[in-house]
Amino acid sequence: MGNKIFVSYKYGDNNVENIIGTKGKGGLCTVRDYVDELEKTLKNKTEHIYKGESDGEDLSQLSDDTIWEKLKNRIYDSTLTIVMLSKGMREKYKAEKHQWIPQEISYSLKEISRIDSSGNSVTSKTNALIAVIIPDIYGNYDYFTYQKDCCTKKCTHYNNDSDRIFTIMSKNMFNQKSPDKEQCDNNNYIYHGECNYMLCVKWNDFVDNVDKYIDRAYSIQDNQEEYDIAKTI
Repeated sequence: MGNKIFVSYKYGDNNVENIIGTKGKGGLCTVRDYVDELEKTLKNKTEHIYKGESDGEDLSQLSDDTIWEKLKNRIYDSTLTIVMLSKGMREKYKAEKHQWIPQEISYSLKEISRIDSSGNSVTSKTNALIAVIIPDIYGNYDYFTYQKDCCTKKCTHYNNDSDRIFTIMSKNMFNQKSPDKEQCDNNNYIYHGECNYMLCVKWNDFVDNVDKYIDRAYSIQDNQEEYDIAKTI
């Protein structure tokens, strides 16, 4: 049986690698095009259910409050949140509490109680969480992750303190309470195992094996008591 997945993303961010060629939109590729590809993959190659809005669904005429109520209903009915981590996802000079992505992440991580049609109180669980890293316009991921060559360990670096991502995302990285870690030749820490509650994966790797990474995220969720999960903005 498939899982219900909510996708959070910056619709108009066009600082991404072109995956649509010259078709449509004057050849301008945005994160929405990646969401379209993800939606197709979930529909055609998995049993999972996409809970985000479709590309043809126009919410632009609705008030922010109405949009938020619609989004909350979809998030409440999901068990996994996928954040499309793109280079221009964060508006630097706008408060995070006024941007959609951190609001959506926060709501998905909270345990929300609602009254069902039978009059019973039903409480949602903390969603599993994946950040899918989108390549920038040059096809690179190094604005957020890259392999270090400063010592013999050749570890992978994740830029969790970057001003390109939201605080709630940063706080859900390296947040395992008792991580398996060691010091490298340069006295930096290398983490082993699932040290992040928010599983981070490159776009190309994710679409090549969607179920693998979704299963990993749910495994982390099953052990959420091992993490200090940040749920508020």
